Order: sequence, then C-alpha cells, then structure tokens
Amino acid sequence: MSSATPTPTRVRRLPVVGALRLGRPSDVWFKPALSVVAAVAPPSLLLVALGRLDLAAYTMAGSLCALYAHHRPYAARAKVLAWVVLGMLGGLAVALVTASLTRNAVVLVTVGALLAAVQKAVCDATRVGPPAHVILTFVSSATLFVPQTLGQVPGHLALAAAAGAWAWLVGMAPAPLRPHGPERRATAQALHTTAAYAETARDGEESAGARSAAYAAVHAAWQTLLAARNRPSTTRRALERLVVRAEVALAAPADTDPARLRAWADAVRGSGRVPRTGDPRRDEGSLGERDELVGVAAERAVAPRPLWSRLGPLAPLAVRTALGCALAGYVSLALGADRPYWALVTAASLYQANLTLTWSRAVQRVVGNLVGVLLFAAVTPVARLGPLALVLCILACNFGAEALIGRNYWLGSVCVTPLALLVTELPGYQPTGELVTDRVVDTLVGALVGFAAALAVTDRRAGRRVERALTAVDRARERAARLAAGPASTPAALEAARRGLAAAVVDLRATADAAAGEWWQRALPQERVVLAEQAAHRTLAATVRRQGLLPDPGTTSTQTHTEDTSP
Repeated sequence: MSSATPTPTRVRRLPVVGALRLGRPSDVWFKPALSVVAAVAPPSLLLVALGRLDLAAYTMAGSLCALYAHHRPYAARAKVLAWVVLGMLGGLAVALVTASLTRNAVVLVTVGALLAAVQKAVCDATRVGPPAHVILTFVSSATLFVPQTLGQVPGHLALAAAAGAWAWLVGMAPAPLRPHGPERRATAQALHTTAAYAETARDGEESAGARSAAYAAVHAAWQTLLAARNRPSTTRRALERLVVRAEVALAAPADTDPARLRAWADAVRGSGRVPRTGDPRRDEGSLGERDELVGVAAERAVAPRPLWSRLGPLAPLAVRTALGCALAGYVSLALGADRPYWALVTAASLYQANLTLTWSRAVQRVVGNLVGVLLFAAVTPVARLGPLALVLCILACNFGAEALIGRNYWLGSVCVTPLALLVTELPGYQPTGELVTDRVVDTLVGALVGFAAALAVTDRRAGRRVERALTAVDRARERAARLAAGPASTPAALEAARRGLAAAVVDLRATADAAAGEWWQRALPQERVVLAEQAAHRTLAATVRRQGLLPDPGTTSTQTHTEDTSP
C-alpha cells in the first residue's frame, strides 16, 4: 500500500448556476416517456368513461411503476418491475390503513417520513435506478392525507395492483421486438465512452475524468450483460466480445482506433447483426477458449450480496431522510398547510450521495417547482374543460417530465409540479391561487428544512469507506499482478482477476467522489487514491497483455492496431 501523505479535503463551493446547467438528453429518453403514457392512459380513460375519475389517483400509483428498470435486460427487468409493484403496494397499504385509523396530521407526517426513509434505503441498496424512491414516496405520502375507511382499502389496493400489472406488461412489451435492446445500448455506451477517452490519449491530452467515465461505462456494460444470469446466447457472447474490445482500448488507448469503436457502437445500437470483432485469444491461440469468453459463466453463478449487508452503509442517509421529511412536514403543518406531504416529498427528493449533490438537488427542485407552478396556472383553464381534458393534461405532463428530466432534474420538475397539482384535482376542482401558494410555500419549507437536516446528520463513515475501497483495490491489484506473472495461470482466473480489479477501481473512484462532497469529516487520502488508480491501470494493462489481448511491449503499434481492430 502506498505511503503517500493524505492531503486535506476542501469543501467544494456550493454550485448554483452549475446545478442548473443542461446536459445532453438520454439516448432512450422517449422510452420511459412513452411507457408512462401507455401505462397511465388506459386506466385513467376507463375511469373517465365510468364517471369515477376520483379513483384515478390509485390506478396512477400502479401505472407509475412503468418508469422503472428501462436500463435492465428483460429477464432482470421482469423481476425488478415485479418488486417495484410490490413495494409500491406495500407502501400504499401502510398509508391507506394509517389514513383509515387516524386523522392526526402529526402521526400521518411521522408515518410518511418513516416510509420515505425505508423506501430511500431499499432503493439505494438494491440500485433499482431512477426514479428511485421519489415516486414511491410521493404515492405513499399523498394517500396518507386522503380520507379512508378500512372497508375501502382492499378496493383501492386492487385498483393499484391492476394498474401495476398493466405497467409491468408495458415495461416488458418491447422484449419480443428487441430482446437484447438494453444490453446493446449498454455495450454501445461503453464503446462510445472508450472511444472518447482513446481520442484524448492519442492527442497526448489524456483526461483522468474521461478515463474514469470509460471504466464506469465498461463496468456498467458488464453489469448489464451479467444481469441476465444463466441466460447465455450468441448475441450476448458477441456483445461481451465487444466489451472486451473496449477493455483492451482502455489498457492501450494510444494504439486504439476510436473511429472503429464508434462504428461498432453505431452498429450495435441498431437491430441488425452484432458486429463480429474476432476473439484475440482465439486468434492467437495462447489461452484459447474457442466458443465463449472465459470467466463469464463463473461470474453469473456468483450470488449477489445479501440485502442486509448493503443497507448498513446507508444508515446516515436513511436517518437524514427520516429526520428531514418529518421536520419539513411538521413545519408545514405549523404554517397551516393542508397538504404537508408536498413539503415531505420535497425533502425526500433532495438526499443524494453527499451534501454537495444534495445542495444541487435542492437548487434544482426549488427552481423547477417555481417555474412549474406558473405552468400549472397556465394549463389550468384547459384542464378544467372536463374530465377528459384533465386526463390529457396529466398525460402531457407525464410525457414532458420524463422527456426532459434527463437533461436536468429542474427541467423535469417543471412538468412534475403541474402533474402533482393536477392529480389533486382528480376528486374535484380547487382554487388555483390556493394550490399555487401552498405548493410554493411547501417547496421552500421542504428544501430549507430538508437541507438543514442533511447538515445536521453528517456521514462520518465516508472516510472509512474510502480506506476500505483503497484496501480492496490493493488486494485486487496484487492478485491480478500475481496471476499475470504466473506461467500456470488459467484463462478463467486471469479474466476474473482483471474484472475484479476493474470493478474495484470503479468503486474506488465513486467512493472517493462521494466522500469528497461530504462535510465535517477528516482529511481524505486523495494522493493515495490517485496513486492506487495509476498502479491499478498499469496492472490492468499487464493482465490484458498476459491474456493475449495485447501484443508484447516490443511489438510495434502498427501490429497492435491491426490485431485490435480485426473485423
């Protein structure tokens, strides 16, 4: 382990303008946008025809589950969506039963805050992906304040369950048309990101940020490919070989042709045949597995970590969520609000991996909500033309939120805010000025109180997690170096060691970035992190060369280029 002296951590300046900067839209922004419209529209329109639009809040709870798991292979997506629907029903059941037993606002806010903390911790531990806990918290918190009787609860849950089943079908609908669509997109992203890094290296301006992004994209591609456990196929094996090519480019970026990587990425994004790159191990015959990549089957057989072991490190975040949501709700009640769950949900939406990101989300939430209430005031005359007009406005807001949120959270919130306000009008129209005023006040209360709670509950374990990540990288590097130097090392062992080291490097960078944005903690060993990353990258290159994926150091760059880009 390096003995480099730790350098003190400086708290980053809190961004304001930077937090509002727009990014590029997601390549598949239209998928969740269209999915949520397809999931919400049929149940809502059916209720319009039946004259029971007052029940649409319950069907919408199930329909919103269609927003999840669009980045996962369909076999894994089926399970994730099922668990999301069950999680939504569980939170909804607790909320409905609580609402039927008491109308004490303090009790309702407390239950909502505890539910938000549980939902946040479980979603982060399982890495369910966007929109994570926010939708679940919105559903459970809103229904806490809807008057109920115990006799109504089963019927309302049945409506949500039926809509959730429909959302599951909507999420799985593309599978027959593009059965490997998510894996293709993840592989294409890895190739594109690696090509961008290779360009910086070829120009002599190698970027640590571009390298980290490329390693993260390759790691994400492997996670996606391995998510469909025990379901190997010819297409997936071809995609795995393309990801190996990306890994080779990471090990030798100066000898990589970025144009070839981008051409492969563009071909993969389509629906045609996956390009065949050739397997360098098979070509050279040194470590050859002729028909499939070694080590993949073994990795698929590894069971994931138990949920309880992943929940432990999230304790500070769960406490922040519970405290912030409860205090925001209490303050909202003290100010005379009729819908304190808006403040509660605002606080719940803030909490990110560290305080700096939490601040950015607070800025985004406030700006998006303030613009959103203006949009609500503009669309209200149209929405009140009738039940059908109200549903169409809700569908438009759903589509806009998912289409825009990928560019920046605040931009998506511009549509989410009128959506939440329109949902309150499903049982009947309410004064526009009162709704707008309440929403603005609750947004400010939720953001201020929620961020104050984040300041009060610090994550002092962040430094220890960096130390553990450094230890993991050192151990993985030593193992990979030992196997690369050993003449009797098996292909499977080398492959597993290489991927283990790459995953450890990705985890170290993510852990260090998260800890750097945390406050009130001891100095972080930033120099050791940089040195560990550099040593790991050298070992990865040596391991790739030992596997026969790169030529020996004495081979010319022309030969390397020819071997690495063979069709």
